[in-house]
Amino acid sequence: MYAILSAMDLGVIFAMMAIGVYVSFRILDFPDLTVDGSFVTGGAVTTMMIVGGFNPFLATLAGLFAGFIAGCLTGILHTKGKINPLLSGILMMTALYSINLKIMDQSATVSVANEETILTSIRNAWEALGLDDLLNSFFTMLGFGDDLPETWSVLFVIGALALMMKGLCDWFLRTEIGLALRATGDNKRMISSLSANTDWLTILGLGLSNAFVALSGAIFAQYNVTADIGMGIGMIIVGLASVIIGEALFGTKSIARTTLAVFLGAIVYRIMITFALKIDIFDPGDLKLITAVIVIGALVIPKVVDRQKEKVRKTKRRKAAIAALQRKDDDVASTKLGL
Repeated sequence: MYAILSAMDLGVIFAMMAIGVYVSFRILDFPDLTVDGSFVTGGAVTTMMIVGGFNPFLATLAGLFAGFIAGCLTGILHTKGKINPLLSGILMMTALYSINLKIMDQSATVSVANEETILTSIRNAWEALGLDDLLNSFFTMLGFGDDLPETWSVLFVIGALALMMKGLCDWFLRTEIGLALRATGDNKRMISSLSANTDWLTILGLGLSNAFVALSGAIFAQYNVTADIGMGIGMIIVGLASVIIGEALFGTKSIARTTLAVFLGAIVYRIMITFALKIDIFDPGDLKLITAVIVIGALVIPKVVDRQKEKVRKTKRRKAAIAALQRKDDDVASTKLGL
């Protein structure tokens, strides 16, 4: 129970990052590798401001805004500099490594272990309201025991924040600008013919995408009580895994359902990783390998299943066609005999 709840903590934190990846990869059809850098940027800006004495909520908002700027710069490189989408993301990600080091005052890590963060504020408020004891009593009654993590408040409050961000994303994508953004990803030439500024829409979309990513990084750094210069490595794979797993398991019939699928996909992914690491043959160093295997499986298995279903459908159609021809031949033979 403890392991699952801890995995869900990280799942709801990464869910915001996964929604950001969904905006760039699915909505804009833009392979944005800025994610690995902007995730750290959010954490770096937030932790440095907290250490500097700023309110943690204001610091977290500043981290989000820093990610927005990073995403916009990637969009400018692509739209105004006419640089390939993949390369523009790589260039920005590379530049952000040095920028993040400067933000962190040339230190590879910044600790907020002795500082007040939004998570410690939430936990203090949670305990003051007596909700920890209430939930412990509830799960003890259900037979799970009272060995529950201290991060109950993180799971509920950050989960609520992640759902709120999901709701804002759903709302925005239904607005006039949001619809134009979706159209830009679907058919840029068509939306350009309607006098829409696709360059501006691309820049805005990438800014919003990386704002979600940076917010996730800001909260993760506070959850981990440390911002690390390397904590963003492989985050794009984590985001893609969440998107792919969520879409495969929960469907994509509408924007709201798809973003919910991505949200739940991030949680499922973290639970899968937790159980995989509990197997004796794996160790923490195999985390990236496990992630790669999960993503490959999520990509390949649905296609294999679809091919098998298509074979079954073709076989049924062939049998139906043969049966129809046989009936037709029988009818013709019966008619001739009747004559």
